[in-house]
Amino acid sequence: MIVGVGIDVVDVARFGQALERTPRLRERLFTEDERRLPLASLAARFAAKEALAKALGAPVGLAWTDATVRREESGRPVLEVEGTVAARAAELGVRSWHVSLSHDAGIASAVVVAEGEPA
Repeated sequence: MIVGVGIDVVDVARFGQALERTPRLRERLFTEDERRLPLASLAARFAAKEALAKALGAPVGLAWTDATVRREESGRPVLEVEGTVAARAAELGVRSWHVSLSHDAGIASAVVVAEGEPA
């Protein structure tokens, strides 16, 4: 059963400008592994984190670094959650995630589906 769905889009250039203006933003938004990625990939991961928050009902208090977007060897993106994000997911009965990322023509986008049993 689908517990929640989120979608988000990010203008890659504007996102890059925000990262330049606020150097510590990278540390607040991304895990250490994510910070090493190129700008378009960071923008797509930020879109995924926004979409994840929407799939969870956009509660206050989620920590951005409690969600990590990784790639399997096949290239498929996967979400790993802990802390505040895992706690909210557990409250809602989320057992698995589906995530899709894209970036093209200066726009990064992501869709997140939270699947499980409603609590």
